Amino acid sequence: MNPTVFDEIFAIMEASFPVSELRTYSGQKSLLDNPNYHIYTERDAEGRIVAFLAAWEFPELRFVEHIAVNPEIRGGGIGKKLMNSYLSRSDKPVVLEVEPPEGELELRRVGFYERLGFHLNPFPYVQPPLREGQADLPLMIMTYPQAVSRQEFGRFREILYTEVYKIPATALESLLYNHDTSSKQVHD
Repeated sequence: MNPTVFDEIFAIMEASFPVSELRTYSGQKSLLDNPNYHIYTERDAEGRIVAFLAAWEFPELRFVEHIAVNPEIRGGGIGKKLMNSYLSRSDKPVVLEVEPPEGELELRRVGFYERLGFHLNPFPYVQPPLREGQADLPLMIMTYPQAVSRQEFGRFREILYTEVYKIPATALESLLYNHDTSSKQVHD
């Protein structure tokens, strides 16, 4: 991918996501060297990138890390078209992270994915920090084409933590235990 194309994608990314859901420019760019990481784009008539979908492909699942449309042209069906195209590429389950549906924007976002066939799963989940000094980010997992069992969720979460977020296996058990027990206390 040439630098100009990456810059266009990163500009849409920065305009679409809070810093807590983004890597640094160099951290994001370094993912392009990972054979499991792919970026799909949608261009306008002039050839400018107007939307992108960044995903991880694994033997057991596909993980949509980011999907965004240029804020100036949202609402025209480009995001839906891009996601439907991605969903049609494989029969593997697709996983994505969303903010808990507690506000109007979050409810609309979850509704968008539900209309595409995704299911919101009720299991506790946090996104590990993407940048130095950030805290874990409480999110929820949506899956396509169906909801998953607690066991499937655990397997998917472990893949994300080890392959996407690069949490060492030695730290993984502690992270999962601490998160699972704190969420049980909150929900019990």
